[in-house]
Amino acid sequence: QVQLVESGGGLVQAGGSLRLTCAASGRTFSRNAMGWFRQAPGKEREFVAAITWSGDMTWYLDGVKGRFTISRDNAKKMVYLQMNSLKPEDTAVYYCAADYQNQVAIITKEYAYDSWGQGTQVTVSS
Repeated sequence: QVQLVESGGGLVQAGGSLRLTCAASGRTFSRNAMGWFRQAPGKEREFVAAITWSGDMTWYLDGVKGRFTISRDNAKKMVYLQMNSLKPEDTAVYYCAADYQNQVAIITKEYAYDSWGQGTQVTVSS
């Protein structure tokens, strides 16, 4: 089992930046693909970004491409989501998740993931 704790959320003006951090503990972190999802009020949770265990491949929601960057540091057991040029529509609770089986074919799907963090709130004001 991997335990995940997100941090770095907050209130920021449109056009600003935030870096979310996901700290992992427990099961061998470096073998897991990792993802970020978000859920806005009244909406379903949606995929935002994912990265393979080695960091050699990444995926992004179309609406965040060019603005968000996912990265990882396996030595520190950390995953990051750098968010630039934030928009009010990026407002949501952001969740970190671990995929134990590195299921690349379904890496953008919630059901690929085995462990989830508690989430961190990101609010972008206009």
